[in-house]
Amino acid sequence: MHRFAPLSGALGWRLLAAVAGLLVIGHAAAAPAAGLSFSHHDWEIACDNTRTCRAAGYHPDDREAHAMSVLLTRKAGAQQAVRAQLQLGDAVEEPAVAQLRPNAKLQLRIDGKPQGTLALGKDGVSAEIPAPQVTALLNALKGSGRIVWSSGEFEWELSGKGAAAVLLKMDEFQGRLGTPGALMRKGSASEAQVLPALAVPVLNVPFTAQQQAATVNLSAAQQAILVGELLKPEWKEECDMEEELGSSSRPLRIVRLSESKLLVSAQCWMAAYNFGEGYWVINTKAPFNPVLATTSGNEYMGGIISASHKGRGLGDCWSREDWAWDGQQFHATGKLTTGMCRMVALGGPWELPTLVTDVRHRAK
Repeated sequence: MHRFAPLSGALGWRLLAAVAGLLVIGHAAAAPAAGLSFSHHDWEIACDNTRTCRAAGYHPDDREAHAMSVLLTRKAGAQQAVRAQLQLGDAVEEPAVAQLRPNAKLQLRIDGKPQGTLALGKDGVSAEIPAPQVTALLNALKGSGRIVWSSGEFEWELSGKGAAAVLLKMDEFQGRLGTPGALMRKGSASEAQVLPALAVPVLNVPFTAQQQAATVNLSAAQQAILVGELLKPEWKEECDMEEELGSSSRPLRIVRLSESKLLVSAQCWMAAYNFGEGYWVINTKAPFNPVLATTSGNEYMGGIISASHKGRGLGDCWSREDWAWDGQQFHATGKLTTGMCRMVALGGPWELPTLVTDVRHRAK
């Protein structure tokens, strides 16, 4: 299965949403089941096209607190449990984290009452939250309980501000409202009404995962025709292409997709810490009839166009989208963010997808 590579390396969450909104696709296949993205105060949720939902909460943002986050994951379907994970902030050096050791234990307290301990993993900053604590955690999030993990004198507080709205969205998206398994609005309705999980869609790509297509060179006359076709007014807002398109300062990069199709790319825009390239599928000769895939790509390899962007220069929050070539056209195959810009981890603490696809590359 194709998965997103880990994302490495004072705009906030709104910029992440704006950047994701820039990533557009032309002539895509029939749209998959719609995902969901929603945030409220210190909580956010992303549900993907299989109906799996992931809700992330963070430390209180309205006052000084040690950075941390909790991720709640629930698959679609009746009788599905909620999985919970803890991530302590290590984007910057903090005494609270520095004093911890691998497998160190943290104590959970809700409104001052002990709820048990959990052991951190070998990385010293993350842990799976035990099932009994998950139950206590969910009950507290539905109300106004103060949720704290502690080690000695240090505390990591999880904000509950916005949690109720996010958990309600999860129940609604998965069809759990009014059922015994609902997180927020329990009822006696049959679990049969809960929406089932959907299969991950499959897309076959006629390239090996690491294959880099051969560069194609057009004659000067053919390139001039191509440039003229790319300078369409309807693309100007998303891709500010000017007269120098195709020059040494703004070259066109062309690779082969098939016997009849090529992929051309050129820089569209440049920001303080992000850039975007336009990618078009074209014919091998004029008229080229370019079809836009995206104006915010960063990389093409092995039949995959990828677009990764920082939410801010610190690199603690990212967005990413992927498009894959099936031999005829590019399809949107993946879309995610790594969570809010809260200095929990460089590269972001989580992967919160709204679109997932099993991209299968041609065997060698």
